[in-house]
Amino acid sequence: MTLSVRLLLLIAAFLQPSVTIALDQLDAADIPQVGSRARDNFIEYNYSYDHKAFAIAPGGGWAWSAGRISEQEAREAALQQCQSHTAQTCVVYALNDQLVFDRSNWPRLWRPYANEAAAQTAPTGTHRGARFHNLEFSDQSGKLKTIADFRGTVTLVHFWGSWCPPCMRELPSLQQFYLDLKQQLPGQVAMIMLQVREPFQTSLQWTRENDLTNLPLYNSGVTGSADDKLKLTDAQTIHDRSIATAFPTSYVLDKQGVVIFAHQGPISDWSEYLPFFKDAANH
Repeated sequence: MTLSVRLLLLIAAFLQPSVTIALDQLDAADIPQVGSRARDNFIEYNYSYDHKAFAIAPGGGWAWSAGRISEQEAREAALQQCQSHTAQTCVVYALNDQLVFDRSNWPRLWRPYANEAAAQTAPTGTHRGARFHNLEFSDQSGKLKTIADFRGTVTLVHFWGSWCPPCMRELPSLQQFYLDLKQQLPGQVAMIMLQVREPFQTSLQWTRENDLTNLPLYNSGVTGSADDKLKLTDAQTIHDRSIATAFPTSYVLDKQGVVIFAHQGPISDWSEYLPFFKDAANH
């Protein structure tokens, strides 16, 4: 906890001795998918004045508002601020001193999923609701694959490199998640891991040396650190930064190849996303 947060807690305790709800009843550690900054802010939220609301979104988006004239105004302000930072759907986690989070609805927030007709008219791109670029790559035996080959399954496309420290830190969680998917959603979810800015053999060797041999690695076709182009199926290429402005970057595509979730940077605990994949695979 930062010094500023500690000072705020001391001041709040003095000014608001009548706070009746204990912090362990609204525990920052329970908020799904957010990082440490959001958890520190939630502690501040707990000691702020009513009316207040704390909103979150899949992928770690969050915002809060306090000192509003009504619960409705606090709710709307928190949702609006949260939504300005994410393409995912924001929901209210806490309202005043009450936990209002609907955990059963949480995994449904990647919806709606596209039908075939909607997918055919969707623009090509990386934003939510776009049909993802039809990249061309190969498996470890050299057989050519495309993103379109995986339609009919929910697909996780992940861009990484063994030269990238955040990528390396994320891989153990990603490998365990892949094993969980194979066990709990066999044949329903595909994972495509594509290396960037290095030859495929370099990334393959690194995973073998670090006991990460269960990862579904595919060869993006990139040949070295100066190669920043990814192949498309029409013999064209696309700059890797047009798809991933930071590494690692992950995309989840619905069964029609339409983006339903995008995340730049590492995800610390992929297991939190398993219920989302189950919802997408079953609908």
